Amino acid sequence: MGAESTHVTSPALRRVLGLDVGSKRIGIAISDPLGITAQGLETLQRQNKRLDFEKLSGLVRDYEVAEIVVGFPLRMSGEEGIQAEKMLRFAQELRERVGLPVHLWDERLTSAEANRLLRETEMSIKRRGQVVDQMAAVLILQSWMENRRMGRERGEEG
Repeated sequence: MGAESTHVTSPALRRVLGLDVGSKRIGIAISDPLGITAQGLETLQRQNKRLDFEKLSGLVRDYEVAEIVVGFPLRMSGEEGIQAEKMLRFAQELRERVGLPVHLWDERLTSAEANRLLRETEMSIKRRGQVVDQMAAVLILQSWMENRRMGRERGEEG
């Protein structure tokens, strides 16, 4: 058994794409092939539905993505509102277009946490504004992966 037996397209070694979807931008993060760490990719400036989904489909292909996590904007009470309904529709359309599992993950406070983390850096206010969506996507994806890993350690599925 040589190194070729651990091929990147093995289900255990496929990446997860994390998305923080807003009306103007989509923050994007990608996992490493083992699904342990998340790193930010360039934020997508939204144009129209067709172009946005084309760009996301290209990322799925380029990074050999196996599944996608989309931030789910619940109200602080935990109830679904208008934004949550929009994400349900977005996730369903993305699922249909790319043919992959799309998971919704509670994103409450991720933008606030991203802003807090970025304020601790010496980054300019302008630059922080440019990367906050990316950082939120990283936080969404990282927390989803950690939750899944903990579930597996406890012997749970999913």
